[in-house]
Amino acid sequence: MQELIRKANSRDLNTLKEFLTRANLGTEGLTEEMIDGFLMLENEKGELIGSLGMEVYEKYGMLRSLVVTTGHAEKDIFVLFDQIVQLAKEKGLKSLFLATNKKGALPFFLLMGFVNIEREELPEEFYRSEHIRQVLNVDNSLFLKFNL
Repeated sequence: MQELIRKANSRDLNTLKEFLTRANLGTEGLTEEMIDGFLMLENEKGELIGSLGMEVYEKYGMLRSLVVTTGHAEKDIFVLFDQIVQLAKEKGLKSLFLATNKKGALPFFLLMGFVNIEREELPEEFYRSEHIRQVLNVDNSLFLKFNL
């Protein structure tokens, strides 16, 4: 089975929103202006089977919308992360951040090179994002940082 990872474009916006909605993830803030910060994982039939995006604020990116459909290997997640890091470097970013309320995912993110940070260590640029403000309202969110 051959999967393809590609950068999303404005034609993909509705497809991506539908995919994220089916995965019970929010799509607030997902606009044409930010779609080029999203990667799409497709199977050999061209069906969307995974996604990972980042909201870019000056020199920082906040990862969001990591979804890989059931039955796809962990290697797909590693490849998505590797590609998003490359995209972040192309955009000249200094650091990537993520928030999760799934404590079980923490070992995976630490293995990928992320480190735990406190909420207060998030760049102030993030507070302009509707999506990030919603994440901040989740009491049990953990925040992580990856330096590029």
